[in-house]
Amino acid sequence: MKALRLTLESFRFAWQALKSNLLRTILSLLGVTVGIFAIIAVFTVVDSLETNIRQSMNFVGDKVIYVNKWPWVFEPNFAWWKYFNRPVPTVREFRELQRRLGPNNNGVAIFANTSGNLFKVGSNSMEGCNLQGVSLEFNKVSEVPIAEGRYFTLQEVESARNVAIIGAEIAENLFPNGSALGKEFKTRGQKFVIIGVLQKEGKKLLDTPSNDTNCLIPFGMFTKMFALSTNGMGGVSPSIGIKGSDDDPGLLDLEYELKGVMRNIRGLKPQEEDNFALNRPEMLANAITKLFSVIGIAGAVIGSFAMLVGGFGIANIMFVSVKERTNIIGIQKSLGAKNYFILFQFLFEAVFLCLLGGAAGILLVWLITLIPQEGLPLFLTPGNISLGLTVSVVIGVLAGIIPAVLASNLDPVIAIRAQ
Repeated sequence: MKALRLTLESFRFAWQALKSNLLRTILSLLGVTVGIFAIIAVFTVVDSLETNIRQSMNFVGDKVIYVNKWPWVFEPNFAWWKYFNRPVPTVREFRELQRRLGPNNNGVAIFANTSGNLFKVGSNSMEGCNLQGVSLEFNKVSEVPIAEGRYFTLQEVESARNVAIIGAEIAENLFPNGSALGKEFKTRGQKFVIIGVLQKEGKKLLDTPSNDTNCLIPFGMFTKMFALSTNGMGGVSPSIGIKGSDDDPGLLDLEYELKGVMRNIRGLKPQEEDNFALNRPEMLANAITKLFSVIGIAGAVIGSFAMLVGGFGIANIMFVSVKERTNIIGIQKSLGAKNYFILFQFLFEAVFLCLLGGAAGILLVWLITLIPQEGLPLFLTPGNISLGLTVSVVIGVLAGIIPAVLASNLDPVIAIRAQ
């Protein structure tokens, strides 16, 4: 109860001091407000960028290992010539992986795609579409969110039928007056019947493949239309994706097994290097995390300079406040006030002042996030709010501790006589 009473008493003194010098209080708040605004705004933009980039790359799937010719992330001093003559994954290797892999996977799929395709229905057409040939288990490896219709059946894939699942933007352009299900469209001299329409994704931050302009067809039908490459130099290069099981969260067991099976399929001797790359989405995620960590640190350093100016402003105001209230401090001490009460009173005032400034800075950031942003929606996370308030408290303590100690150590007799 005593601690609560002292806290309320300190709060009352601080509030009265701030109200009695309103203009000075506002000017002091501005420094902290600008500092907190700079720091939290930087972290908010960085977090929003990172989240939107990760969402733009969700087409690579989760808990998936991809077999490719090239690695996704190049290490320093990357010897590209060692990878140049590697073969690309083949349909035979896909079949062998389906047959040989154990229970560490939840699906194996082969897929390939081409961009810049023209789709036509009567007088309606759409250019720049992505045409992707997929095997049956592609929906296990990658997300295929169907809004209307259904996915491929085993018979449709194995017999390479002319059926397709199209993106929402393709459906809107080719069939503006009704549903696209059961309708036909033509591309590359082939007619396809639409059996499904994908959910609309909207605009992405990065220029990554979007389901809105994507069209899925059976892989067998795709190979009839396009020649597959054998070394990545001519034709279309396919990829093989393997979905990991829930019993192997780190995908280590699957990666070891997959590496051994691929080496066996390609007849590599023990002393020979791998002539394939096993890529995981975590590679891209880790690269993104490292990049934005550097950006976040740089932004925090820049914002800290503004915060430093605000801290000096608060400290200066607190020294002035101690000087103005020296008589009151002497009276309080003569009436029995302890040193820690005087200390806590001024320290609380400094922290309270910084918290007000920090809250104002966070409020400004939040107001900015309410403005519609094309392609990059900003959002203020609870973590950044907590960070802003915590930094405000720390700055308040650092800026107010010296004036508070000086005030608490004043001699009551000398303090009362001070003018």
